[in-house]
Amino acid sequence: MAPMTDPPADEGIFHYQYGDDVPAEVQKYWAQRDTIFSEYSRGIWMTNDAWFGITPEPVANAISEHVSDGAPKEKKIIIDAFAGAGGNAIAFALSGRWEQVFAIEKDPAVLKCAKHNAEIYGVEKKIWWYEGDCFEVLRTHLARTKDAIIYASPPWGGPGYREDNVFNLKTMEPYNLDTIYTAFAKVTKDIVLYLPRTSNLNQLVKYTTEGKKLEVAHYCLKGASKAICVYFGDFTFGPKDDDETIDETADGAAEGNGVSHLE
Repeated sequence: MAPMTDPPADEGIFHYQYGDDVPAEVQKYWAQRDTIFSEYSRGIWMTNDAWFGITPEPVANAISEHVSDGAPKEKKIIIDAFAGAGGNAIAFALSGRWEQVFAIEKDPAVLKCAKHNAEIYGVEKKIWWYEGDCFEVLRTHLARTKDAIIYASPPWGGPGYREDNVFNLKTMEPYNLDTIYTAFAKVTKDIVLYLPRTSNLNQLVKYTTEGKKLEVAHYCLKGASKAICVYFGDFTFGPKDDDETIDETADGAAEGNGVSHLE
């Protein structure tokens, strides 16, 4: 595992140790740093913008478990289309379920954070990294990837999404639901999208196929809802998943959630 090294601040990469150094807009996220990354104190790197899009580690681990258990067994590859600072890709690599984990990130500074953070968790050599726009990378490098799952935590348009009682997936910025789904479906039908908890579920129904259901999982920490995951394709979840409740346990691990169905 990587020793603690100084981040290249001239590239906008930081490891904040003291609250006085943290920008005001990042303070609430930094206050949760040890939940977001349990190994934060070992030298996790972040850009200021990366804090807004990172999946907290207990949630990333719960998602990883759900994806691993629910995906068709013949699927051996997972692609993290919006890797950010590496939270989900690290969880996927740690699971041991996948023969290959691909991670795509277009911001070079954020990608440098992700690679460094993966090194801290000891999985840097288990992830194949791509710098670039995920739609372009999928088209030019991964279009023929077989047995793949695509996981995506797309940008939601900034923290302002919380102001919406019902989040409109048709106007999500910079990429709306249809843009994302259409591009990913050219590679695989097995897609997982991490979306705001207030997402308009009625807008998802058009993506169901005859005889199939969409699985929608809700994820919480400390009783507060964080987001949903929508599982497209041939994911299957047993009765155990239907009966579970998601929350953070005393040791910081996240429990799996109840899975609801759209058809």
